[in-house]
Amino acid sequence: MAKSKTKDKRDELEKQNGQQGVEEHDKNEESKKEKKKVIIVESPAKAKTIERILGSDYQVISSKGHIRDLPQKQFGVDLDSLKLDFEIIPGKESVVEQIKKITSGKEVLLASDQDREGEAIAWHLSTILGVKGRNRITFTEITERAIKEAVKNPREIDMNKVNAQLARRVLDRIVGYMISPLLWRIIKDAKSAGRVQSAALKIICERERERLRFVPQKYFKVWIDIAGLKAYLTKIDGKKVKPTDINEEIAKDVVKNVKSVRLADIDIKEVKKNPPAPFITSTLQQDAASKLGFPVSKTMRIAQELYEGVDTKEGHIAFITYMRTDSTRVSDEAKEAAEAFILKNFGKEYLNESASGTSKKGSKTKGKIQDAHECIRPVDINITPEKAKELLDKDHHKLYELIWKRFIASQMSGAVYKQYSYDFESGRYVFEASIRERIFDGFEKVYTLDNEPSEEHKELKVNEEYSVEVKTAESQTTPPDRYTEASLVKTLEAEGIGRPSTYATIIQTLLDRGYVVKKRKTLVPTVLGFVVNHYLEQRFPDIVDKGFTAEMEKDLDEIENGRRDWKEVVRTFLKEFNKDLEKAKNEFFAIDFDTDIPCEDCSGNYKLKVGKFGLYLHCPQCKTNKALKPDIFGVIDDNKLYVVKEQSSNEQDELEQEGQQGTNKESDMQRKNSSSKYSKKRYYKKGKKK
Repeated sequence: MAKSKTKDKRDELEKQNGQQGVEEHDKNEESKKEKKKVIIVESPAKAKTIERILGSDYQVISSKGHIRDLPQKQFGVDLDSLKLDFEIIPGKESVVEQIKKITSGKEVLLASDQDREGEAIAWHLSTILGVKGRNRITFTEITERAIKEAVKNPREIDMNKVNAQLARRVLDRIVGYMISPLLWRIIKDAKSAGRVQSAALKIICERERERLRFVPQKYFKVWIDIAGLKAYLTKIDGKKVKPTDINEEIAKDVVKNVKSVRLADIDIKEVKKNPPAPFITSTLQQDAASKLGFPVSKTMRIAQELYEGVDTKEGHIAFITYMRTDSTRVSDEAKEAAEAFILKNFGKEYLNESASGTSKKGSKTKGKIQDAHECIRPVDINITPEKAKELLDKDHHKLYELIWKRFIASQMSGAVYKQYSYDFESGRYVFEASIRERIFDGFEKVYTLDNEPSEEHKELKVNEEYSVEVKTAESQTTPPDRYTEASLVKTLEAEGIGRPSTYATIIQTLLDRGYVVKKRKTLVPTVLGFVVNHYLEQRFPDIVDKGFTAEMEKDLDEIENGRRDWKEVVRTFLKEFNKDLEKAKNEFFAIDFDTDIPCEDCSGNYKLKVGKFGLYLHCPQCKTNKALKPDIFGVIDDNKLYVVKEQSSNEQDELEQEGQQGTNKESDMQRKNSSSKYSKKRYYKKGKKK
């Protein structure tokens, strides 16, 4: 029989080095056979990064996300006992078998993300694998220090956090499985109803109603240009006036009577502009949307990849800390690293001694690495945007640069400005202007820079008389803007609806279901979205109520903090929900709305109805039916559908450039024409809601 490769190697070593060589070889072979410790994470990228850090003592494998959930084709919840029937997610059977095979007889550490969802994944894994005890590790950054410290300090699975996630899952299952069939019975095109998504849909629909009801108010802007300043009319006869108080008569009188002004007062003071806090999930989503044009889902995808690690020419590198957080806390190590960077590159005067986060002087605890709440920041401050540009693709670099600059700015001193305020008088009228001059850039060295103002205003002297020419422009108040992804995230956060980690899913679900579409970055509810919202408002008012949804989020937080029992929270919800459910099941509900759409065959207007093929238009006068065009948008208000007037691309661009919200915001003369069309037609065919 031929010798094995191992025996050949032994013989060769014995000839070369004697018995010592053989013993060394045997030792190496035995080492290779030693059982490794296994760490389980969600994603392959994360596994690759951690395995590179820990080396050969650990095998890091991926569950590839969730492995177990409630059944896809069954309810899976016993509403009496609240026993949950979990099953392996279809398609994940081979992944589970592979994990079982690899972990058999080995020490297992569960390293899924540190949020509720990650804790639930760890719990499902521990249940399937039968592993108990202190086997849970978490970290806010994938760095050598953080990973090794986490491995040294495993903890037990936090069942309060798991229970909060189970409660959320059960509540969403109850709403989805019990309301959706009722929706399908009435509205064929409706996909489903979700708990948090329905509240978000109502917010978007309410904004569209505000736009329909909005009545613009015309007014005049009146100002003078002097020494590089634009001074607006702010007082008449010693009384403050709002822009909307100035009508055409006043504007004409100012033009007629004001030929010169006297500089009555100059107020000069220093003002400090504080640095921004580091990013949390919601502020990152908003900034990336407004500054980079990234949809929320894209921001979260790229941030996830930057957190887990990206293949670069210098190897697999993790760039940022965990991106699902609502805390601006900064770890001591990160604070010290930022301080060293600022001192080296900018100087002591740029260092913010009171930067947000934990105190640099605060005590360090060994278990701090388990703290799940830290801001979003670069894991290595020395990987500057310039260096990162050589390692990352365009989009990843853009988001990393945004995060890096925001974090370093948060640790820098404030910018200091000298503010000049001028009051010009002429008879009954007072014009005011102010201008700021930066005298120290501080954090603005790296994060947002204002243009330097003209110096001409410094030549102005108190009590001097100056000849001026009054200028006027007719303007009008503008309606509230439609929501963008960024502004919707801001509203959801302010209202306490959902959590930062869910915002991307909320928006994407509304888009996928066809309840909302995106038009030039704004979220516009469809007719279907309005009909679904109307049904939910009438039959399940709590589900779409902002206050109720926010209160439910507080209940979930209470569960996570160990102050509420998750089953008690679910049962309390069910008690009221079942009343609405029974009413919805037993009472007839009709879709029968008046519309402002003229019939093509007679002088009447169509009605909006629903049939076995979905929504359609019906004329009660001539009895003709017409398909509802998929590109029609409208607003349902007081049981009537008002169709949105479509704008040309240029007109739409002009309208959205206004970016002014509320009844007291202005538009300038360049936008007068498009704004006038809005005021006369209110973006809708009818000039006035009947």
